Amino acid sequence: MALGPRLDLRQSQSLVMTPQLQQAIKLLALSNLEIETFIGDALESNPLLEAGEMRAEDRDAAPESEEPQLADSTAADGNEALDIDAGALDTDRDTGDWSADAAGGGAEAPDLENRSNEELSLADHLDAQVGAASPDTQTEFIARHIIGLLDETGYLSIDLREIAANLDVPLARVEAALEVVQSLDPTGIGARTLSECLMLQAREADRYDPCMEVLINNLELVAKGAFAHLKRICDVDDEDFAEMLAELREYDPKPGCKFGGGTTGAVVPDVLLSAKGEGWDIQINEATLPRLVVNRSYYVELRQGCTSKDAKGWLSEKLADANWLIKALDQRQKTILKTAAEIVKQQDGFFRKGVSELRPLTLKTVAEAIEMHESTVSRVTSNKFLHCERGTFELKYFFTSGVGGGTDGEGASAEAVKARIKALTDAEDPKKILSDDKLVELLKAEGFDLARRTVAKYREAIGIGSSVQRRRAKKLQAMG
Repeated sequence: MALGPRLDLRQSQSLVMTPQLQQAIKLLALSNLEIETFIGDALESNPLLEAGEMRAEDRDAAPESEEPQLADSTAADGNEALDIDAGALDTDRDTGDWSADAAGGGAEAPDLENRSNEELSLADHLDAQVGAASPDTQTEFIARHIIGLLDETGYLSIDLREIAANLDVPLARVEAALEVVQSLDPTGIGARTLSECLMLQAREADRYDPCMEVLINNLELVAKGAFAHLKRICDVDDEDFAEMLAELREYDPKPGCKFGGGTTGAVVPDVLLSAKGEGWDIQINEATLPRLVVNRSYYVELRQGCTSKDAKGWLSEKLADANWLIKALDQRQKTILKTAAEIVKQQDGFFRKGVSELRPLTLKTVAEAIEMHESTVSRVTSNKFLHCERGTFELKYFFTSGVGGGTDGEGASAEAVKARIKALTDAEDPKKILSDDKLVELLKAEGFDLARRTVAKYREAIGIGSSVQRRRAKKLQAMG
């Protein structure tokens, strides 16, 4: 068989993401403040875009019939909505050049990849740790809320009673959540005073003895240089006192300052929730989201002045780019509102009664309810905050883990299961201590279908010992 060049015609199918679709997907993951920056770049690069209300004369001005129809911010209805459900496509990888040349002559769009990458924020650093450090879902939720209240130095300036009132939980619950936050890296985070910050670091270094405690509780004397008085009240000699001072100077009084990303306390909500009769009123926070419109009169003016083919092509690209961006932003708003509304519906008990009414919720549940892909819901809930009368919360916080069973057939929260385990062990007969197998049997009778290892894990998480340990403890208690 002779070898030689030849031409073949083949037909194949492939899934290709256009640059505009890539950017539309990334728009979902941006917060309103990031969108504001993105819109600012778009306004600078596209002369046909302008911010603000559409003028009456612009509504009447129409482009020539051969050009694409101009869109305003209300044009994207259900049938025209931009499809940004990319399914399992990996859009987090480098997508390369999104310019007009890379798009095969398409319209230029502001490049999201050129946004500056800020350093890891304190909130992000703490959020990555809090899940593993929390003994249960409710504590994790409150701990994440506390993290959102820390200032840029890592201190908590809000009274715990106020947090408990806002979340409608016992003060002890908030104190337990604060202990979780204070156990995270860097040590000293979550302190309410300088003394507490230094105390946490001394305790972590295993140097918090009675002498160091007295020294930390008298920092005003350290500032005044009253060392003789300090040595006397600490009851130490010159050498020990010098070591204590050296140790104290090694501690970081502002542990949160080593992280970037701005302050965590100044969170601007993307979604606003307020009570309306027996229901809820949900709105996008438009204070941080400028409204984009196409300057139709300016388009007509430029179109009439175009004499060359290149000029007309450039203007057509800018028009197509403007139309797409307005449509994409409008669809983004609708997707956020749709997702937030379903979250509020699913977690109605939390907004009415507090954290104790949080129910298990997954991305899949919300995605199926609003008929979107899980990846879309994940992007929508990332870096988006909802403000209600209980405070400001990130949307992802409302997704809580659950366990099998439950009297309603939908599963029960881990917190509810732990409460039942505690109730059963508290009420057990000292002569008939319940084994983990027996706890599994009793919980199953109540509708909680759990494995033995799960029951053991939850029992240990709430500080309840094994059956052998409880039998010994209750025997000693009876003897005493």
